[in-house]
Amino acid sequence: MSKNEEKEETRCGYVAIVGRPNVGKSTLLNHLLRQKVSITSRKPQTTRHRIIGVTSDYHHQCIFVDTPGLHDARKSALNRLMNETVISVINDVDAIIFVVESLSFNQEDYKVLEVLKEIYKPVLLVINKTDRLSQKDLLLPHMDKLSTLFDFSEIIPASALGGHNLDRIEKAVKSCLPQGEFLFPEDQFTDRSMRFLASELIREKITRQLGDELPYDITVEIEKFTEENGLIDIHGLILIDRSGQKKIIIGKNGARLKTIGIAARQDMEKAFACKVMLRLWVKVKSGWADDERALQSLGYTG
Repeated sequence: MSKNEEKEETRCGYVAIVGRPNVGKSTLLNHLLRQKVSITSRKPQTTRHRIIGVTSDYHHQCIFVDTPGLHDARKSALNRLMNETVISVINDVDAIIFVVESLSFNQEDYKVLEVLKEIYKPVLLVINKTDRLSQKDLLLPHMDKLSTLFDFSEIIPASALGGHNLDRIEKAVKSCLPQGEFLFPEDQFTDRSMRFLASELIREKITRQLGDELPYDITVEIEKFTEENGLIDIHGLILIDRSGQKKIIIGKNGARLKTIGIAARQDMEKAFACKVMLRLWVKVKSGWADDERALQSLGYTG
């Protein structure tokens, strides 16, 4: 077989990962890639951006697109933009992974399904977190019920966190890819910059540290990102909506902010494979989540 013939047999395509908030979409992406590009936490709507993760083998390149959870968009401009991101992504991809959680299929899941019914693409249904099931015998009847809702290309029970059935998901996805040349270098695993990943890692640590205390209207802006002599110097600005939230994030004598910074820096050093100096500040920017201009400057549009 000639090199040209080999090249013609390669398959490459975009695959959206969609679902309601907090079903494990980002965890699934990270485990499919075998490295972290999308932040995770137990708090719904942790993912706010379209994030691409690329995995390549000799014949296939899967370009996964992690999306925010599809949800009620009436709250703010940010919520509306997140939903618009999901709709835009699923219209442009070659296949879709619809992630649901264990034996649950609620009204939010039905809303996602209604959107997918308007998109004539192969849809793979992944039932995530099945390792947590106490009554395993309920899974097959549940899968049979879901199969009547839509003509899914396949229904796969899985555990993104536990790594169960990821190989089956990969095989199903590859069968949906169109023939074509690779769009990314084989060693590239995301389209996002180190600067973006730094801001997301800081936001992840804030989310995990504060849990239910966390004000939803919070974001991170990287004011400085320089690399010199194997050291990356990062200045991160944590933007909050109200002044009363500042003490929550900083903590007593700055202890909580320090803990957030240490955890974020450690993850950055793993991701960037070099030393990182990280400084964090907290600033009040009222109404940023409903300000179209502010959202654009923070990278939430386009």
